[in-house]
Formats: sequence, structure tokens, C-alpha cells
Amino acid sequence: MSLIHLENIEKTYHAGAPLHVLKGISLDIERGEFVAIMGASGSGKSTLLNILGILDTYDSGEYWLNGTLIKHLSENRAADYRNRMIGFIFQSFNLIPFKNALENVALPLFYQGVGRRRRNALAMEYLERLGLKEWAHHLPSELSGGQKQRVAIARAIITQPQIILADEPTGALDSQTSAEVMDLLRQLNDAGMTVVVVTHESGVAYRTHKIVHISDGVIGRIETNLDPAATPFGEGGLMK
Repeated sequence: MSLIHLENIEKTYHAGAPLHVLKGISLDIERGEFVAIMGASGSGKSTLLNILGILDTYDSGEYWLNGTLIKHLSENRAADYRNRMIGFIFQSFNLIPFKNALENVALPLFYQGVGRRRRNALAMEYLERLGLKEWAHHLPSELSGGQKQRVAIARAIITQPQIILADEPTGALDSQTSAEVMDLLRQLNDAGMTVVVVTHESGVAYRTHKIVHISDGVIGRIETNLDPAATPFGEGGLMK
């Protein structure tokens, strides 16, 4: 079975008038793929990503993650799967404003019970890989957008998850910084991580290997065998 297997996923929100967001989504994502889920605002792509990340439930259908049916999990079990399997990257970075870069990156290890000295050492190592060692003790308010997103990427990968889920990771960045972030995600994929990016930008989607087009809660078409012209990394890259 695929790393991610979705079969006829349905989702309706009932706050006020019913809103049928996902209408029979079936999708397979293989281990090691670099996939974009692309659609306009309101297409259902973020809802789909939240279901993949076990941040939201679905009404009917089946979601299998690494051979496990994800349905009616307790919050503790859902949190355990998220902590062990998935790293998240968000458009708004979701950094804790009163914690410095080092503390933000180390936070997932705190929830895994890793001791302070060990988690801080690992956090510094990941910040150094991302070129942010000198910014380790700066607050998010003292960082640029690109630096914040690199801190968020370091936080997402410090637990060495199998899957990276990125929700509009370039949405708050300029074009040059967006390209740098996509290059980082490409390098993580080259190192073996499965990466799923939600985006409405074709320039971002075509930096991946497969594009799942979603519109009005339905998958319209899937493009595969793409050949993204990603900027190559020099020596001493992120995953050396």
C-alpha cells in the first residue's frame, strides 16, 4: 500500500449552511514523492492537507497512513502519529513569538521527551545547516520572512519525519526567497522525505514531481513525470 492512501474521502462542514468541501477524494502518494496539491482559494486543498496531517477528521471514506487506518483516533494517538510521522510548514510560519529561533526549533523534541541539552544541541545543528546559526537567539520579530520560514523548516525536520506537509509555504515570501524555500524542500525530498505542498501558484507547483489539481472539492487531473528546473545546491547543503 502507498504511504498515503485516500479512498473516496468526503468532508462537509456544518457551521451554518452545510458546506460540502471534499467530494469523493481518492489519491495515492508514494514514499519519496514530491507532490503539489494545487487549486484556487476555496477548492478544498487546505482541508485535504489538514486531513492528511490528522489535524481534521473526515466524514466518510478511508485514509490509510503508512498502513494504518486513520479514523476516530483519540487525541493522544493522533498527536503521537503527527509527532512521529509528520512535519508541518505553514504560510504564516506559526513560530512562537516569545521564544527565540533555537527554542522554536527545539520544541518538537520537548514534546518527544528529549532532554534540554540534547534538544538544544540538535536545534543548533539544524539551524546551522540552514545558515541560521548566528540568528539562533533572535526572536521571530527580529527575523526576515525567509529566515522565519527556514526556522520553520528546521522545526519541521528536526524529528526526522517521514512526511513534510507544507501549506502555502511561499505565500508570504518574495519570488527569490520562494525559490530558495522550494530548493530546500527539493533537497529534503532528494534526501528521502516525502513532501506534499499545497499551493495556488503554478510556479511553485511546477517545482515538484507531481501536481494534483483540485477544484470544488474534486480532483480534476494529475500531472506526473515533471522535470522541475530546480537550482542545484552547492557543497555543504542542508542534508549533508
